[in-house]
Amino acid sequence: MFSTSLKSFLGGVALLAAPQALADSTTTIPAFNAAIATARTSNSPGGTTVRRAEMKNAVNLFLYDDGRVDAAERTFLGARINDLVFNIGVTATAKKYMIDVHELNDGATTYAPLWLDDMAQTPEQLFGATGPLTTSSSIKEGYIPNGQGVANQETLSYKAAAAFGLRGVGAFTPITVQELLAKLSAQVISGTPNSDEVDGALALITQVSRNSNRLYTTGWSCQTYCGGGGPGDMGGYFIAAVSTDRQFVRMVRVTTWSD
Repeated sequence: MFSTSLKSFLGGVALLAAPQALADSTTTIPAFNAAIATARTSNSPGGTTVRRAEMKNAVNLFLYDDGRVDAAERTFLGARINDLVFNIGVTATAKKYMIDVHELNDGATTYAPLWLDDMAQTPEQLFGATGPLTTSSSIKEGYIPNGQGVANQETLSYKAAAAFGLRGVGAFTPITVQELLAKLSAQVISGTPNSDEVDGALALITQVSRNSNRLYTTGWSCQTYCGGGGPGDMGGYFIAAVSTDRQFVRMVRVTTWSD
């Protein structure tokens, strides 16, 4: 059965996965500027300060046209990162979102050879607890060989689909540890996660990204016998934790719904 929250989720996936007709940088850059201008008004949530949530809404507009930050959008974003005047009134976490998106969407047009394999232990063993989150999770990890690329948008989105048997996934976006905690705590297909498994999952994921602060997420959905699952439609989210050198990735797929 489709719930209101599920429909909202699917709408978000569609925005990231399906191009909007005729949209490109000539549309998204003005939309970004308009969103930032709105964020700087005194009656916005942050007042005249641009907060992370407001910056996220603006920057993610670059993903809505084709699911990727194209060359013109990336150049524009890089200029904003280095523009001292633009950054007046932008919080440190808001600027970090710009930097993280710019790095993740590094302009690569092919994916790096990231080999994701199942971890030796089960999610229950890895999280150190049993519950709805563990039974709804699949975990893989692996390396990119030295000198053969880094974990960027092309690599993560391609390998998330390929390694977990999906046709495709939405574009990855950065998240904070606090946002990750909230996502892990939310309802999954098997129920509401308990605190022990959430703590275990948080520790396992951030073990990789602790020094790099590189945490990313995207949604996924598929139809009929996808990724080794049963018949029917299903979906959820991915979390990717990336090491400091951007060559090691631990990826968790969580199933949150089925129909």
